[in-house]
Amino acid sequence: MNKNIQSFCVGLESTLQDTIAKMNKNRMGVILVIDKDKRLLGTITDGDVRRAFLANFALLSSVTMVLEHKSNTQYATPLVAFDGQDKTVYLELLKTSRLSHLPILNEKKQVVGLVSSDDFVMESCSSLKAMVMAGGRGARLYPLTEDLPKPMLRVGDKPLLEIIIDQLKSLGIKNINVTMHHKAEKITEHFGNGDNFGVKLDYISENRPLGTAGALGLIKPGDETLLVINGDILTQVDFKAMHQFHREHEADLTVAVRKYDFQVPYGVIECDGPQVLYLKEKPVYSFFVNAGIYLLEPVVNQYIPKSERYDMTDLIQNLVSAGRRVISFPVHECWLDIGEHSDYNKAQEEAGKFVSQGSS
Repeated sequence: MNKNIQSFCVGLESTLQDTIAKMNKNRMGVILVIDKDKRLLGTITDGDVRRAFLANFALLSSVTMVLEHKSNTQYATPLVAFDGQDKTVYLELLKTSRLSHLPILNEKKQVVGLVSSDDFVMESCSSLKAMVMAGGRGARLYPLTEDLPKPMLRVGDKPLLEIIIDQLKSLGIKNINVTMHHKAEKITEHFGNGDNFGVKLDYISENRPLGTAGALGLIKPGDETLLVINGDILTQVDFKAMHQFHREHEADLTVAVRKYDFQVPYGVIECDGPQVLYLKEKPVYSFFVNAGIYLLEPVVNQYIPKSERYDMTDLIQNLVSAGRRVISFPVHECWLDIGEHSDYNKAQEEAGKFVSQGSS
């Protein structure tokens, strides 16, 4: 049990930004909101934060607004346990509630600690299989990719693909498929069967480009949830939190999304026929864009054609049309898609944070 309550508690004066900063620091995926007497007022989980982003909450929104946003859900009233109870009670509560955290209160109902499912080695991503899409040609990065697949470009002292594999290994994911097409031998020569990197690698060769999802039709269907990540992404996204979010929403497919703001460089005029209604000077429009990270349940396999070109956009739209449950997972952590030379230069400048995370 973690008894350092300063590391996972905030007061009502705190903002969503304060909450995220503390959550990123403690890496526990939850923050407890307390009053001045340390009594529990509510909890804000990683999932609550991401749902707040989907609801267009600003970073300076108060934690009170976040708690109100979940007031009509089944998680509005926190499940708690009391100090001194047997650990088996904590474990049973976590199991039956399917929650990851349990606030611990004393007889005055003050917060004195926090129990995590990690304390019982319940939560793990080791049940996941992973697939890294590393078959792209990377034409926009020529001449760097003339003799190398884009995922083999070095960021710091490691190939990008090795950083991704390190991140997956740190989560306990040991079975990883890697799709290849352009200069595939460069990947197999570096990684072999994966033994030297602490994982088991299986390679899927595309004789011709199959799009962003076509290679999924080449792997043997399994019973596990599949984590798919594009091989040209550097990110500090919490994959474990994404997995928890995916399960909370009972999704068939979860797609990571990133908020993208676009400012129109002109004044925009709204008209009704010739009548001007209003003018907005250089308005900013916000969108959620695909971040290239997905979680797929086995049921999705039936929607993927075999040995045909097929894109993730097609798969997502077909699932939605079929009434399957497709969920978006907002990414607020560092994320960089290395598609242009400027992106690659930025990756080199920020290499330390990603390499150190992947190697931990």
